[in-house]
Amino acid sequence: MRKSYALEELDCANCAAKMEAAISKLPQVEKATVSFMTSRLSLVIPEDTDMEQLLNECQKIISKIHSDCKLIVK
Repeated sequence: MRKSYALEELDCANCAAKMEAAISKLPQVEKATVSFMTSRLSLVIPEDTDMEQLLNECQKIISKIHSDCKLIVK
């Protein structure tokens, strides 16, 4: 399953690369892409993924790398 989320206040390409690398290492993530140009996080994950848990883990990683950046879930 593919999911895409906006990243608010992403203003550093290096931070985007660090986020992508860290999120890609999460066990439930098959593929993660963080685009600095579009300020989006794209995930490829299994259908049975606990989305609330995954998004919380992603936000923790994002906040560690760039404290002002927020994952926008609509």
